[in-house]
Amino acid sequence: MHARRGAGWLVFAALALALLGGCVRLVPEGSRPSPIAPPISGTGTKPGNAALAGITAGPVAAGLGFKPENAAAALRSFATSCPRLTKRSDNSGLTAPADWAPACAAASGWPEPQAAQFFANYFETAEVGDGSAFVTGYFEPEIAGVRVRQPGYDVPVYALPADLIRARPGDAQPLADGKMPLGRYDDAGVFVPYYDRGQIEVGELAGKGLEIGWAADPVEFFFLQIQGSGRLRAPDGSVVRLGFAGQNGHPYTGIGSLMRERGLIGNQPGQYSGSMQGIQQYLRDYPEAGRALMRQNRSYVFFRELTGAGPVGALNVPIAGRATVAVDPAFVPLGAPVWLQLDRKEASGLWVAQDTGGAIQGANRFDSFWGAGSEARRIAGGMSARGRALILLPKGTLARLNQR
Repeated sequence: MHARRGAGWLVFAALALALLGGCVRLVPEGSRPSPIAPPISGTGTKPGNAALAGITAGPVAAGLGFKPENAAAALRSFATSCPRLTKRSDNSGLTAPADWAPACAAASGWPEPQAAQFFANYFETAEVGDGSAFVTGYFEPEIAGVRVRQPGYDVPVYALPADLIRARPGDAQPLADGKMPLGRYDDAGVFVPYYDRGQIEVGELAGKGLEIGWAADPVEFFFLQIQGSGRLRAPDGSVVRLGFAGQNGHPYTGIGSLMRERGLIGNQPGQYSGSMQGIQQYLRDYPEAGRALMRQNRSYVFFRELTGAGPVGALNVPIAGRATVAVDPAFVPLGAPVWLQLDRKEASGLWVAQDTGGAIQGANRFDSFWGAGSEARRIAGGMSARGRALILLPKGTLARLNQR
């Protein structure tokens, strides 16, 4: 959690609405080997995990044409992930921690100019389901904000409230993943949903000492929450870096989808563009309607101040622009390299799955991280790409899966 995102970031992904064609096939039709596990229908809708969706062996990694600079960045991100990758369970059902040990042992001392050879030596490729990928983008925004409230800075940035907890067994129905829902216990000791965005914005948390900063613009702060991390920059140039601390338990609603349904964004005359920039322009042009629209997304993100390298992704390691993708960990092992061949050249190449996001659900759904700054904002805000995806797995993984 696009940042988000200790538990995964609530990313901008759901707002990128353009539907592009031109998919590029990595393996010609008719030349695909038989699936290692039989695919089931609806692989883009989250049938369970990658093992259930079906795994097909892909082409030899050495033949993908890794570019040196891209491979070097992916190697750095992969090496950063290794301390977590070799210890955590894999919800995709594809790998065990020990599978990654040989590659991780080699990664730390591998010379970056030969990074392409590293991936060729230690990995094999696989498609999950039909391999058809959809990729959006996110970035680390920097918005006007201060640590202590002052005139013109009136939007509170809240830390995680102590009363936001999971229900005790028996007090609520478990979620689909078996976890108990997030909420709070009221004065009578009854578990109830936590305050939603609208309730928080009108002051339910005011005066409780949770404010860790104040933003100037509610629209910019709304999008910072979607990204899950960011920076507050004060007039004196000082910066407060924010990381994802938690979320209020309400489902995420992409307002871009709502705007599209209502004919507010699109490609017709009089409509705003479906990019982040177009959506923000509508919210500024119609502040009252925009406020109501933003409150349709009842999800609300809480932050913590970051003091080290960052931002930090779902693996709890720093993520890197143009190297990290957010994934659904039920379909891609967190820490795994991913090869994307897309109709957007700048997003094609090697990435590393280091993050998750509330809007990133299902097989072959990715959200590419572009870092911070105006260029990152421009690319991420308009990123909507389609093509093919290959997961890079430790050599020998596919043979073991085939023996099940």
